[in-house]
Amino acid sequence: MIMSVPADVIARLKALLGPRGWSDDPDRLAPKLVEWRDRWHGVTPLLVLPGSTSEVAAVVAICAAAGVAITPQGGNTGLVGGQIPQGEILLSTERLRAVREVNPLDDVLIAEAGLTLAEAHEAALTMGRRLPIDLASEGSATLGGLISTNAGGTAVLRYGAMRGLVLGLEAVLPNGEIWDGLRRLRKDNTGYDLKQLLIGAEGTLGVVTAAALRLAPVLPSRAVALAAVETPAKAIDLLVRAKSETGGEVEAFEIISGLGLELVVRNLPGLRNPLETRTPWAVLIEVASARPGAAEAALEALLSDALGRGLIVDAALAQSGEQAKAFWALREGQSAAQKPEGPAWKHDVSVPISRIAEFLDTAAAALTSRYPGIRIDAFGHLGDGNIHFDVLGPLGADPALHAARRDEGARLVHDLIASLGGSISAEHGLGTMKTAEALLYKSPVEVAALRAVRAALDPGRIMNPRVLF
Repeated sequence: MIMSVPADVIARLKALLGPRGWSDDPDRLAPKLVEWRDRWHGVTPLLVLPGSTSEVAAVVAICAAAGVAITPQGGNTGLVGGQIPQGEILLSTERLRAVREVNPLDDVLIAEAGLTLAEAHEAALTMGRRLPIDLASEGSATLGGLISTNAGGTAVLRYGAMRGLVLGLEAVLPNGEIWDGLRRLRKDNTGYDLKQLLIGAEGTLGVVTAAALRLAPVLPSRAVALAAVETPAKAIDLLVRAKSETGGEVEAFEIISGLGLELVVRNLPGLRNPLETRTPWAVLIEVASARPGAAEAALEALLSDALGRGLIVDAALAQSGEQAKAFWALREGQSAAQKPEGPAWKHDVSVPISRIAEFLDTAAAALTSRYPGIRIDAFGHLGDGNIHFDVLGPLGADPALHAARRDEGARLVHDLIASLGGSISAEHGLGTMKTAEALLYKSPVEVAALRAVRAALDPGRIMNPRVLF
């Protein structure tokens, strides 16, 4: 159902923000109304572009008083449809871009929600620090969106997801009030933690306008390798040895299916597989150390030992920063490489690391038995248990038929995930794609508690009303 917004509310918002602060131009709106995979298309009567936290608060207050719903949007890189409006006012944070402070003594970056991750990385580096979250979409993903979805990325194994990097938040609550929680404390044991409610809430409990983020040292020694493995079980054995033998210096440990490597080389220009031996799986490992030269030595020793133990059958160690980027491009290009292959069933799931091999083997067997000819491209963050389990249609098959079976296939995968103690959403959130389905896997007690929190903060349910519980 598409909502309607009273004309007087639109007029008040336009008057509040001035000509720079809003748009209803179809060409301006178009890129904000479609999801990257082209699965969700939206509509809005007005795009609002507040340029300050006080303007965000005024917009929300007007809408709250009128009972008008709002969909917040950052860089529009979400993959579950939660940022695409269906008649609501679309509130973009793109003009909230200030870096308010970079403090090397506190190891903190304070920046506004519309700053892109790439810009945040640059700001941290000016003070010799690093914001330790890495995503392929760093040039478009914004801090507010990353916080609102509790984004993960490739360095979760060592540094945690956004939830572990946020020290404080500034946000506009659903009644239009500004909460200034931009603390930079590592310890603050004074009751409920409001920032943790807002992190991962997908804009349902308020609009994040700024954040205080924990920074890490820039490590001078960094090494990247791609290794060929025969089974997920051997990849997990290698992960265990890597963490132990490097003293916790493994920063990323990614798994890529053999099909995924084939697709990225075939469909993305300029990429090649550096491994001479073709196996069903490969792992991408990154080690970083504060000791000059230590990462390279540790990774080389790890690979040599793994070859001797039969955990890997081939490996390539990047010899330069450019080679390391090329290795990472094989992993980061997985989603783009699938596009020419037709529609895919996308599953962003997590299970305990000890059960990853069981999940991959069981899910592949169940799906290929039920849907002969399908192609499975599984890849992701093996180090933290997050797998992107994507299912492509058979070669030459009707794309429409494969797309039509998406929900049926997802239920099979998600039932298996639940039986293994996992989650149907590891890092992308629920959005409109999985909100209803998530109710199948959460207990009534949990759902009731979550709904009570939302009702207390947003009794009119004006914030992203179609998302979450």
